[in-house]
Formats: sequence, C-alpha cells, structure tokens
Amino acid sequence: MTDSSKITLRNKRISDARNDYDWQSDHELARLDATTPITCSFEEYLVDYTDELQQPSYFRRSFAIETHDGQHIGNCVYYNINEGKGETELGIIIGDRRYWNSGYGTDAVSALIDHIFRQTKLDRIHLKSLVTNNRAHKCFQKCNLKPCGYLERDGYEFLLMEIYRAEWLELQSKNSPAL
Repeated sequence: MTDSSKITLRNKRISDARNDYDWQSDHELARLDATTPITCSFEEYLVDYTDELQQPSYFRRSFAIETHDGQHIGNCVYYNINEGKGETELGIIIGDRRYWNSGYGTDAVSALIDHIFRQTKLDRIHLKSLVTNNRAHKCFQKCNLKPCGYLERDGYEFLLMEIYRAEWLELQSKNSPAL
C-alpha cells in the first residue's frame, strides 16, 4: 500500500469488482479512454476478475485508488512492463465523478510514479492520452510527465508523455528539505 496526501493505492480486491464493472460499462469513461464499454454480464465479468486477482500477470500491476475514508474511487495500473528496456506504461481512471477536478487523479499518478521508481528498477514511465483530454494532460504535467510525441491508432490521436527516473530523482532532491 502507498499513501499520499489524498489517497491510498492498495491491491485490488474482489469487493472492487462492482465499481470496476460499472466504470468499464460507462460510455463516457470508455470514450475518455478510447475504448468500447464492456457488454458482458456482471457474472461473466466477475469470473474473469476473480481469475486476474488469483493469477496476476507479471507484466501488469493494478491498484485501487481509495480515499482516506475508504471510498474506492478509481484504479491505476502500470503495464507492458519491459525490464529489458527498463520501461512501463501507466494508466489511471477516476471512475467516481464526485472526485473529478479535485486533485485525486494527480495525487494517484504521483503516488504510482513514486511507487514504480522506488520499488522497481524501471527507468522510464510513459503513457498515452487522447489529444482532446485536456484534464488528463494537466494532471500528467503536474506529475512532471513531459510530452514526447503523438500516435494515431484506430482513428484516435493520442498525446504521448513520459518521465525518466533521473528526472524524478532530481525533482525529489530539489523537493526534499535541507538538513
């Protein structure tokens, strides 16, 4: 578990399944992520969800985003973990709209970046977001991710962003109190 000022990142639980199903079924959330909402039944979803919890992938680490009062408000993940290249891709969703535009996403992304660089040997974190998702871009820039290109895929245009361990370490040294 990783705590920050607004949230805790914790391992996923079976009790998160209902929220995750609702968020993955939501058309607006799917549009923001350039995906298609899921259409299977909750029961079918729960079977796959349970399997993923019991047999996690080596190439993917998922976390629930929880407020300090215990509300599961979203998820974040790092995936496509490539130790040979020393990199991974980051993803986030704040599914509970009551927590949008209040700094919870920024706090979660910062906490996940901190976790990755402290707990792994990975040197680069990157992500892609729709060029039209300005709220996400602001969040990622607050977390010191820098634009590094564009990608067109499946009729969507994405902004690519990244941060390197060396940059993160430099920012940590600037932000730590002098002894």
